[in-house]
Amino acid sequence: MGNLEVAKLLHSVSAALTLSGANRFRVIAYDKAADAIEHASSEVKDLWDDGKLKGLSGIGEGIASSFDELFSTGRVKHFEEILAPFPEALFELMEIPGIGPKNALKFCKAFGITKAHTAVSKLEKAAKKGEIAKLEGFGEDSQTRILQGITELSGRSKRILLDQAHTIVDSLISYMKKNPHVKKIDYLGSLRRQASTVGDLDFSVATDHPKEVIDHFCKYPNKSRVLEAGEKSASLILPGDHQADLMVQPPEAYGSLLQHFTGSKHHNIALRELALKKGYSLSEHGIRPIPSHPEQSEGSSKPYDDPNLIRISTEEKFYEFLGLDWIPPELREGRGEIEAARSHTLPKLLELSDIKGDLQLHSNFPIEPSHDLGRNSPEEIASVAKSLGYEYIGLTDHNPAIAGHTENQIVDLVKKRSESIRSTKADVHIFVGLEIDIQPDGKLALPEAAFDYLDYACVSIHSSFRQTRDQATSRVLRALEHPKVRFLAHPTGRLLGEREGVELDWDQIFDFCLKNDKWLEIDGWPNRLDLPDVIAHDAIKRGIKLVVDTDSHAADQLPFMKYGVSVARRAWATPNDIINTMSLSQIKSLILSS
Repeated sequence: MGNLEVAKLLHSVSAALTLSGANRFRVIAYDKAADAIEHASSEVKDLWDDGKLKGLSGIGEGIASSFDELFSTGRVKHFEEILAPFPEALFELMEIPGIGPKNALKFCKAFGITKAHTAVSKLEKAAKKGEIAKLEGFGEDSQTRILQGITELSGRSKRILLDQAHTIVDSLISYMKKNPHVKKIDYLGSLRRQASTVGDLDFSVATDHPKEVIDHFCKYPNKSRVLEAGEKSASLILPGDHQADLMVQPPEAYGSLLQHFTGSKHHNIALRELALKKGYSLSEHGIRPIPSHPEQSEGSSKPYDDPNLIRISTEEKFYEFLGLDWIPPELREGRGEIEAARSHTLPKLLELSDIKGDLQLHSNFPIEPSHDLGRNSPEEIASVAKSLGYEYIGLTDHNPAIAGHTENQIVDLVKKRSESIRSTKADVHIFVGLEIDIQPDGKLALPEAAFDYLDYACVSIHSSFRQTRDQATSRVLRALEHPKVRFLAHPTGRLLGEREGVELDWDQIFDFCLKNDKWLEIDGWPNRLDLPDVIAHDAIKRGIKLVVDTDSHAADQLPFMKYGVSVARRAWATPNDIINTMSLSQIKSLILSS
């Protein structure tokens, strides 16, 4: 089972518990666990295999123990007992936006809906016949909203890639900034935290004229339709059935809104618990003292509509009020960042400007005609790299295919490519690298003699993804043994939304890298973002060096570096953790020493 399937199972258990009248804290625990798994950057089964499931924020002891049964047998008897009293269709109807457990159960009973695979279509037929509007507590408006929800469910992807989200929001933000009443605008949620995939697109605006801003938002020319509009918020459906939500707040209270809708659920819960201990309650509107709390003193509030509301204009002031250093959005996942902010031990995170070069780039040198051939010459790539302020690049075209070539032909191809690259005139230094395929047995798909013409190599898995964990780990370790191999490229081999990564024993990989001065890559290609941030964080804690690059196959893809940097930041990486923050002289001595 993948993460989304496991998260859906836990949400279903939560819904069944809700309908059964279970303790609300028990319900919350399952929802919290489901959210943690849905947004985890590693596959939950891999975490379970590694014994690290309990380390995932939001997973308690009781729920964690259920995964032993789930991944050993494919089922959890306790879950089946909780779900048994309810039709399977109920949980499918809950996928429709706006339908909760109680209404889903009501529809199942009213229209005889029992089977999951026909649940949505049967409800849609009932709505089109006007039967939902006849139910007690519903009406024509409710029926219309349900039909709209079904349309959105059938056409929309659950989550989109980070670069796709940026493309959508950048256009909308540019449009919103044309309105003079927009004093400040930010995107929120998982996008501001730079998660690898993004759900709904949320925005906040600081303004003294909310009506004018809401009206302007609703007139966005690229929308499909206006979902709803109120005095302080509005929602649009954009092409591709992506939902965009806007919230407005006066400038003097903007910090509270920005913080509230940026942090993950786990971050905000931990923050609320800290605030309660200090005698305060938190909301998107501001901070309120709790009456009669021993830590409170009189006169701490500011006058407004609510005389006890303390309005906070910036996030920095919000965290400072609670005795914390400002926490970068990428860290707000409930992984110990609040404790670090309280003790003033947050890391100075890697910045895009710290990057001095890109060591995984593909040129159009015809070493192997394939779909992986780059589109630009070394000169063109170097020119873009120079414009980005880089001192060096590494060209790592794919190795020639073993099939169809003799060893001598392969060596000759690698030699000619090396000579061509070394003769290139460029304003940045160009290292001669190669991305070499790791064969299923761990052998490298390159004759030994060809390594003489390389400055370094990176290795990667492009086939046989279903090996056992032990087989895949041995395969990788054997490949990393070669002295010219500097790092493991896109280490898990995952493709977001398409393919899960290989199963590896990361403790063994980390130990080997540490003892043999090997690096792991954070691939900034948007559908990879690999290493995932959770594993990258573990690597950093072990002292492993990482290299952040783009795996670009065209010169205009070099700016993808920002996505790799975002993963590194979510992994708590500092510049010292990243190899390619080194200067040219430093990186030369390191690479050419192999």
